[in-house]
Amino acid sequence: MKIPQNKPKDNPIPSRTSQITLIALDIRSSENVGSFFRTADAVGVEHIYLVGYTPNPIDKFGKADGKIAKTALGAEKTIPYSKHKTITPLLKKLKKDGFTILALEQAPNSVDYKNILNVITRERGKTSLKQTEQGESFLKLVLIVGNEVVGIQKSVLKQVDYVMEIPMRGMKESLNVSVATGVALYELTRIW
Repeated sequence: MKIPQNKPKDNPIPSRTSQITLIALDIRSSENVGSFFRTADAVGVEHIYLVGYTPNPIDKFGKADGKIAKTALGAEKTIPYSKHKTITPLLKKLKKDGFTILALEQAPNSVDYKNILNVITRERGKTSLKQTEQGESFLKLVLIVGNEVVGIQKSVLKQVDYVMEIPMRGMKESLNVSVATGVALYELTRIW
């Protein structure tokens, strides 16, 4: 049986959307997924791709995931999303469609999240990310967030354009994935 998906024709994208898409890869917690939807609504994410074993707001039997619904507070009904078994074909399609792929992960080649837009601008030879006559951004972004324990696999990191991280100043090595996603998304929306 095909798992239901929330499509833009069912729920129109609000006019305040950015050109940012979110990929939730192998997320275990329904509560984190619900938080992604709520944050996505707040910042104007265009679409959420639920990949691997990331929970879906509606299961294959058509039943709502109560934990997602409780955390999302209805945002799971307003943000377009789709479910995908694997990430590689999805990344190939998004790259073909002109998206710049970002991963939120701690890695040797990662860039501080506060500098990522400057790095992209410089590497693209632009003076600004808002380059169209209407003042819109030429940049379409995908942000990948990964599993709460192991993060994003190295094989996936090899497929992205940039890896960004949020520096930690305390004893813990990372933030909760939903908190980190909110921090990163708000930083990325600065250009819109």
